[in-house]
Amino acid sequence: MSDDEIQTMNRPAVVRPHPRPSPDQPGPLPAEAAPAWLGPVLVVGIVLAALNLRPAITSLGALFEETRTGLGMSGAVAGLITSVPALCFAVFGVTAPRLSRRFGPSAVVCAGMAAVAAGLLVRPLATSAAGFFAASALSLAGIALTNVLLPVIVKRYFPDRLATMTGLYSMALAAGTSLAAAATVPLTEALGGSWRTGLLVWAVLAVAAVLPWLPIALTTRRAARAAAGAGGSAVRHDAGPPVVRSRTAWALACYFGLQATGAYVTMGWLPQIFRDAGVSASTAGVLLAVTMVMGVPLAFVIPRLAGRMRNQGPIAVTLGLFGLAGYLGLLLAPAAGAWAWALFLGVSNCAFPLVITMIGMRAKSPAGVVRLSAFAQSTGYLISIPGPLLIGTLYQHSGGWDLPLALMAALLVPQIALGVLAGRDRTIEDECGMRD
Repeated sequence: MSDDEIQTMNRPAVVRPHPRPSPDQPGPLPAEAAPAWLGPVLVVGIVLAALNLRPAITSLGALFEETRTGLGMSGAVAGLITSVPALCFAVFGVTAPRLSRRFGPSAVVCAGMAAVAAGLLVRPLATSAAGFFAASALSLAGIALTNVLLPVIVKRYFPDRLATMTGLYSMALAAGTSLAAAATVPLTEALGGSWRTGLLVWAVLAVAAVLPWLPIALTTRRAARAAAGAGGSAVRHDAGPPVVRSRTAWALACYFGLQATGAYVTMGWLPQIFRDAGVSASTAGVLLAVTMVMGVPLAFVIPRLAGRMRNQGPIAVTLGLFGLAGYLGLLLAPAAGAWAWALFLGVSNCAFPLVITMIGMRAKSPAGVVRLSAFAQSTGYLISIPGPLLIGTLYQHSGGWDLPLALMAALLVPQIALGVLAGRDRTIEDECGMRD
């Protein structure tokens, strides 16, 4: 971004490292100490990490019936596995700030990617539902930590390219989500038809994501220890502002939760909505793919647009209106306008890159971003847990989609209002009375 854009955001152009980073709380490398390769490798690492944030979930969704049959899962266990991602994101995401202060965000992201790879390698070898559940939880724990800390990495090492880098990893996340959903079944068939092989193939991508983070973590850790040794006694970094006192933090958390609810409902139920309206199964799958693919280009455009604006509320309003149009269209003419409704919901689901961008803009320091990201995402994922289950219950008991779709449209009203509140040009440090 240009200097004018940075000033418009009212954020420091450069995040200054602490003069004496401690070995237990590594800070960013000073410019003169950073090796020339660090920046490009960080970009590669961020993109590969983002690509791995959803395939563990969407690849299983594509082969869930085969997996359930192969492991003899009961209906209750199957239901638990489908609802566990959001719970893991909430529970393990809370630990990210403490781990980041202790080991540094780069080291934690490296460990998170290793956990994702290990879980994906072990999961297809499981012979029981319990083993499969444990391996899935390991991968989801790594994803939860990386979810929280990628915005921190971007804020810390690319403060003058916040919107561009956020857009890049949001686009990679959307691409990974779509790729795993679309390619898992064809890959499974091409590799012999076993669901175990179809799930195992995504471990290759996860292992590749670990590789760039190993030198990043080692370099930043070594430099922080050397700086602490040269500077004398270790100095503890501020853990960040008390975000629970910030109205903006709560607005971001609730906005995150409602947009996640919409995304999970879309991924879980949209094909069934179309099929119940008379659309063929194959076309319904393509329509879901269209909805998900919309996030790839828009995930890059929206953060850049948000970074140029003092107030991101208008973007939240626009995305919400697209969602309202999509749900109302499904309610009134689901088959006749199926392609339009799929496109509209795809645009609406791009509230995710918007809220991730706002998390980076609503805190002044990397420490603040760590706390805000953990709070907003963990609280938001907790809020999202009941959504898909409630929609399924309403569908079952009402015998149709009128009531569930009306509820989803109604939820967009508070989502829009919360987006307007979260988009205001202020920071959690200012709201909590903290000095820079």
